[in-house]
Amino acid sequence: MNPPEAIIDVCRAIAASGGQAWLVGGAVRDHLMGLDCKDFDIEVHKLEASQLKRVLSRLGSVNEIGKSFGVFKLTIGGIDCDISIPRHDSQVGPSHKDIVIVGDPFMGLESAARRRDLTINAIAFDPLSGEYQDHFGGIRDIERGRLSAVDPYTFGDDPLRALRVVQFAARFGFSVHPDLANLCRKISLLALPPERVWGELEKLLVLAPVPSIGWNLAHDLGILAKVMPEIASLPSSPVAQALDRAAARLIGVEGRGRKAALMLSAMLHNAGRTQVEVTLDRLGVHKLFGFQTRKRVIEVVILAPRLTDEVDDRELRRLSDETEILLVAEAAYAKSGNRAALTNLSRAEQLGIALQPLPVLLKGSDLSRRGLAPGPKMGEMMRAIRDAQIEGEVADREGAIIWLEDHIQ
Repeated sequence: MNPPEAIIDVCRAIAASGGQAWLVGGAVRDHLMGLDCKDFDIEVHKLEASQLKRVLSRLGSVNEIGKSFGVFKLTIGGIDCDISIPRHDSQVGPSHKDIVIVGDPFMGLESAARRRDLTINAIAFDPLSGEYQDHFGGIRDIERGRLSAVDPYTFGDDPLRALRVVQFAARFGFSVHPDLANLCRKISLLALPPERVWGELEKLLVLAPVPSIGWNLAHDLGILAKVMPEIASLPSSPVAQALDRAAARLIGVEGRGRKAALMLSAMLHNAGRTQVEVTLDRLGVHKLFGFQTRKRVIEVVILAPRLTDEVDDRELRRLSDETEILLVAEAAYAKSGNRAALTNLSRAEQLGIALQPLPVLLKGSDLSRRGLAPGPKMGEMMRAIRDAQIEGEVADREGAIIWLEDHIQ
């Protein structure tokens, strides 16, 4: 493993102050799986939180986000990394917030790793010596393509871990150890807030190349019935197929909010409007990353059947006034597998209406200058001009003016 030089500099500074720094979590796991490492988590042993803060302050911009248990965000060399001392997490109540966290830099690497969820996330790497520490067989599980719990007695301390198993299985194509599957079945998910559930579901929908793996697993483990009961009883196989078709098309969809909208539309394509609305509300999905995700998903689920078969330009122009054709066409293909939906999308792109409606050719001021006063008749004329544009009778502003003057006369 070859971490960026900035990360090695951090580890050297910690070692020079008497501590020991280990890369842990996703970066180590992803490297061993041959994936790109983007997020770096450093766990520091043998230094109190106050000592660690002083060391980090000399290296770059430090933000202390866990003062009572030693968690810091450091920006160095253009890289953001999370740095913390080991800690114990203890569930003391039913809520996800009912957790007591105690930092302990002298608890030892094995004890620190024991608090993690899965063996593949419990591997540590020393960037200075090149040494791996794997107390729970995470490397072996990566080689086998299997998800296993680190500690069956503490796995359920964070109920979100059951959802994490589902999205990891889909993203990595890993099997789930039977003992871990049983743990997931027993976990209560009632106390999880919507944003945490959506955080894991989004990773399943948007990051997994074959999201049906996670969807089917969520059914099998009884997780879907707990987090989205309104749609859990709907036929599962059509949804699994739609999710995989939509995932294969995500590369052509720009924007995280729009990607989420497409995958949610595929997930909800066979649900009724009320089921769609209640599910989105349960997940807390509204506006995501500046995109009106909830509004679009509801529109797309309703309108997708209109683009399952090939339609003419007039229908495309009319539909572009109602919603975003790109999402409707992609969802229609995900739902049906009919490539006529993608033909509709290609034609909409040629017409320049895949992401937006036809431009408005005339304004009220144009009608006023030709003797029409504001009021119902002006509104009727504006709608008539728009209809002529959709019908293909008018293509540009000059043509719209000629059409208007003819109809006024």
